[in-house]
Amino acid sequence: MGLEFEKLTDDIIAASIEVHKTLGPGFLEAVYENALSREFETRDIPYKRQWEISIFYHGNEVGKHRLYMFVFDKFVVELKAIKEVTNEHFAIVRSYLKAVRQRHGLILNFAKPILEIKRVIFTE
Repeated sequence: MGLEFEKLTDDIIAASIEVHKTLGPGFLEAVYENALSREFETRDIPYKRQWEISIFYHGNEVGKHRLYMFVFDKFVVELKAIKEVTNEHFAIVRSYLKAVRQRHGLILNFAKPILEIKRVIFTE
C-alpha cells in the first residue's frame, strides 16, 4: 500500500476515533453513523452513506445491498455496536468489497471501551 492510501485510511480512523472518544460506547449504530457523517463533513472526507449497490449474477441483477458508508470511493466502512465482531461480519464486508470491485474495508465496532478497528481485504 502506498503512502497516500495509508493517509486515507488514517483519516477515516482518526474521524472514527473522535466520534468514539466523544460519544463512547452504548448507542445504536445509527447514532454512530450520524456522528461519523458529521465528522467526515467537518474533515472534508468524501463519502456515500447508505449507498445502495446492485448484486449481479452472470450479468443479471439478483439483489441489492446497502452499505453503511463508502469513503473516498475506495473503502467500505461497516459500522457496528456489538459485543464481538465475528467471521460472518468479515464475510459480509468481503461480499460488499466484491460487489463494488474494491479491495479494502474497515469494520468499526463502537461498543467497546476502545474503538475496535478491523481491516478487511478482499482478494479473488
